[in-house]
Amino acid sequence: MNQTVHESLDDADLFDLLLTLDPSWEGGQTNRTENITKIDYFYFYEKEQLTMLWILFVSIVFGNCSVLITLIFSKGRGSRFRYFIKHLAIADLSVGLVSVLTDIIWRFTVEWKAGNIVCKIVKYSQVVVTYSSTYVLVALTIDRYDAIRHPMNFTKSWKRAKILVASAWLLSFFFSTPIIVLYEEKYIEGNLQCWIDLLEMWHWQIYMSLISLTVFFIPACIIATCYAIIIYTIWSKTNILSQNKMNRHPVCEVSDSQTEDTDCRRVSSRGLIPKAKIKTIKMTLIIVFVFIFCWSPYMIFDLLQVFGYIERTQSNIALATFIQSLAPLNSAANPIIYCVFSTFVCRVQRKSVPLRWLTKWCFQSTHLGTGRKVSDTVTISNVTRASSNKYANLPKFEKKLTRLNRKMMCSSDVCSQH
Repeated sequence: MNQTVHESLDDADLFDLLLTLDPSWEGGQTNRTENITKIDYFYFYEKEQLTMLWILFVSIVFGNCSVLITLIFSKGRGSRFRYFIKHLAIADLSVGLVSVLTDIIWRFTVEWKAGNIVCKIVKYSQVVVTYSSTYVLVALTIDRYDAIRHPMNFTKSWKRAKILVASAWLLSFFFSTPIIVLYEEKYIEGNLQCWIDLLEMWHWQIYMSLISLTVFFIPACIIATCYAIIIYTIWSKTNILSQNKMNRHPVCEVSDSQTEDTDCRRVSSRGLIPKAKIKTIKMTLIIVFVFIFCWSPYMIFDLLQVFGYIERTQSNIALATFIQSLAPLNSAANPIIYCVFSTFVCRVQRKSVPLRWLTKWCFQSTHLGTGRKVSDTVTISNVTRASSNKYANLPKFEKKLTRLNRKMMCSSDVCSQH
């Protein structure tokens, strides 16, 4: 939510505004020349911030567009997981196109030139897409929790999934409504800006506390709680399953029976933690860690600053602008997480037409200097596959040949002699 949650921390004109709010800051009654020098020092970080924003924009748009294209090219009836992933990708893509892109444009124009109505619409849209990205992730977490805790009821929960996604979007629109009132066009140091004007510090404290609770702390608690219960449930059920198998084969001793020895090895090789549990735990830890990592620096720094625990120096203002650029990082990380841990997304992406074309082009470029064409490689692979299929039924052929030989032997004098 760039330039949305705490506008007083991300514009160069804030330096003069903070002097107005707190004359004791940086000497208070400094002359205009000194203020301009400090603002110029602040703008020294503008290139670094723009670089970070451009990297985030490209990552968000490319990652989430690839996920959406994957879902479009997929065949068959969509599952609930695909439904949540689609809305999560739409929300994250909106963060890049609405929030990050407008922030980049504003860095170039400096002054707001779109009018008061557009100011309110843009700010409202920025907050909506930020809320939606977080709340759809929470809805997906609740759906995964429901799948593990209530598997019998989960099979008919399409309606519940749609309600969760609709609730996520409705809450995003609802919690963003105060922005329409708070933001308006104002002249700040002679420049027209789309600005939020809270003159009292305790107003900022209430504002930032509510934003932090609704955007970060409450969703983080819900996600962490749901996945903790998921881990506990899988752990408990797997332990019960392992105990039942061990009760079925209480002692694995040396035996002449090959079947008992095979069963014992199967039980011991699986252990108490199967691969499915390990994969779920890894995905859980990464999801929670990435969400907290992306939002905690931004929220904690702003809270500490607005409550007066961080000294108001020019270097801290510059640090705040850099930390603010990390806020959309969660929208760039979400498609990576779900592509890594979702076999469906990875499988469909490998089969999608754009990715196959890109892979073929890269493969052809790699073999340009070898003298071998891609068609030759494909032909060789087809011949190899055909040869494999040819000899795949060789054991059946040998069995038929053995029966035929036995019949021939039985029809001869040898069989009659025995």
